[in-house]
Amino acid sequence: MTSQLWFTLLTAAVAAERLAELAVATRHTRWARARGGVEHGPGHYPVMVAVHTGLLVGMLAEVHLAHRPFLPYAGWAALALAVGAQALRWWCVATLGKRWNTRVIVVPDLPLVASGPYRLLRHPNYLAVAVEGAALPMVHTAWLTAAAFTAANAAVLAVRLRVENTALGLASP
Repeated sequence: MTSQLWFTLLTAAVAAERLAELAVATRHTRWARARGGVEHGPGHYPVMVAVHTGLLVGMLAEVHLAHRPFLPYAGWAALALAVGAQALRWWCVATLGKRWNTRVIVVPDLPLVASGPYRLLRHPNYLAVAVEGAALPMVHTAWLTAAAFTAANAAVLAVRLRVENTALGLASP
């Protein structure tokens, strides 16, 4: 099996994981709205979805169309970072429980979570997103996609962090 095929299977697995996240987020949205949860800043959400979809499509296209090589020393390190980012993301999901969402939905009268990775960082999930978005394309040296995603994600996160911090009554970091 070629490294490009393995990379395609890895990308498919990440896409399946994203669909699982959306299923979890949909359940959590229903839970939050049933408790008076209010969504904040929904206008940035379609852009965020487009950026994350672009990551997966872009890295596959770059690897296959530009014939990017798999460089073992860099590829395995990038894969380890991507797996670590996934572990951090799911630690965030587990820590937030039903409060975790892909949207910014705040349920009134619930205190901020200060356990798990939130003991260490205010927004650990966004660290996971940034690391994964840079590392995942680099598993197969799709450096253009890694750079483009990093820039686009920084722009989305600038909006998202402002929205989320305002919604939670936090000062911007």
